[in-house]
Amino acid sequence: MAISVVMPALEMAQETGKLISWLKQEGETVAKGEPLLEIETDKAVMEVESPGEGILTAVKARAGAEVPVGQTIAWIVQPGETPPSDEAPVASGRKTSAAVSSSAVVSAAASTQPAAAGVRTSPKARRLAAERGVDLGQVRGSGPGGEILASDILAAAESRANAAPPVVDGGSPIARLMAERTTHSWTTVPHFFVVRDVDTGALNEARQRLAPAIEKSRAVKLTYTDLLLALVARVLLKHPRMNASWTAEGVRRHADVNVGVAMAVNDGVVAPVIHNAHKADLGEIAARRGDLTGRARTGKLRPQDIAGGTFTISNLGMFGVDAFTAIITSPQAAILAVGRIADQVVPVDGRPGIRPMMTLTLSSDHRVVDGVRAAEFLRDVTEAIGNPEQWLG
Repeated sequence: MAISVVMPALEMAQETGKLISWLKQEGETVAKGEPLLEIETDKAVMEVESPGEGILTAVKARAGAEVPVGQTIAWIVQPGETPPSDEAPVASGRKTSAAVSSSAVVSAAASTQPAAAGVRTSPKARRLAAERGVDLGQVRGSGPGGEILASDILAAAESRANAAPPVVDGGSPIARLMAERTTHSWTTVPHFFVVRDVDTGALNEARQRLAPAIEKSRAVKLTYTDLLLALVARVLLKHPRMNASWTAEGVRRHADVNVGVAMAVNDGVVAPVIHNAHKADLGEIAARRGDLTGRARTGKLRPQDIAGGTFTISNLGMFGVDAFTAIITSPQAAILAVGRIADQVVPVDGRPGIRPMMTLTLSSDHRVVDGVRAAEFLRDVTEAIGNPEQWLG
């Protein structure tokens, strides 16, 4: 049976995805789960795996096309099988039917071609040219047969930057998306903040005790983020209102605890998700976080890696930040901002003492969570940090 390849939906608000390149050519045999194509979402460039095994055929979208979520862009068939005929090929991201005029089809197809007639241009080079405002007709290609490569676009952009006066930088797609989403969240979600200073002495000791075994068995360094992620996930089970989302129908509580971890990448931030973190042991969380970190930094995150988050942790302590407030990742109900661990003079048994302290700032959506619920949640997080091994079991 023929299997359709569709543009995937990675998040609730996504309407389209941009096809960057096919990793398999039409007519080639593909295996289920094998990388099939690269797409660019609002967050990152990611590989999409083949949904089945067979022969790739009836490719309907070319590199550079903006395709609506859920639209078929190719078929995978068995030898001798014919794919269904439904939609015309995608050139601009919109479906075209047989009733569309020939002039419109020609115009749409022409928009995906380089400006210099007869000169080949790689998909990556076309994308870079569009992002950096480089006229392909003015670029001399260095590839085979004069093909314009990404390096040619970068060189042309650098040459123009050195020769031209300063201009306003519109930013990368990820940077622009961050600007749009943080603005939307900040202006539409009624944020409020709860802050607590936490003694991390027990957390430090737990990390020293648990790290060697995890590093040996999982070949990954145990971080404070791993410990906090595991503890927060377990505390969220006691506070289902914190593990919820605001929807048009009201508050939606989630059965699973899927914790996103904010990570810096080129020109922006992504938040890969540790799914079912409440069920995972500390070693598994550390391994999964390490894998996600590596793929985020190399632009190899998969669609499922960034989808389905129900709560987010943002830790800037490794950058020497004492405390900060974070903007909620809508439609989640809250995000926890984590500062650095530093020695401070605090009361200890009625006398001044020096203790390792950390500041936690919880941002909450007041439509979902009230002040008392947020305070109770942060109180239990503080208690878990003070007795980590009791909570980790």
